[in-house]
Amino acid sequence: MDRDKKQELKKMARNTGTKLTESILRWKYKKEGRQAPEDPELQRQSRVITDQAHKIISERGKNIWKEFKKAVQKKENKGD
Repeated sequence: MDRDKKQELKKMARNTGTKLTESILRWKYKKEGRQAPEDPELQRQSRVITDQAHKIISERGKNIWKEFKKAVQKKENKGD
């Protein structure tokens, strides 16, 4: 996959995540009986939450991958 298409897909996924987060925030405000902030503020909150979620997923994914590698190496060493 060429770089431009990959970047385009990432951007599309990020926008989808932000829109989903915005929808969830609107629902949360409504459930709590509070008025949702104006669109620009709600969009800003959605971007912040989405960015935090991506960061957490990225960090945990790296940790999971490291632990998986360690487990495989231990298994290979025991098999020797």
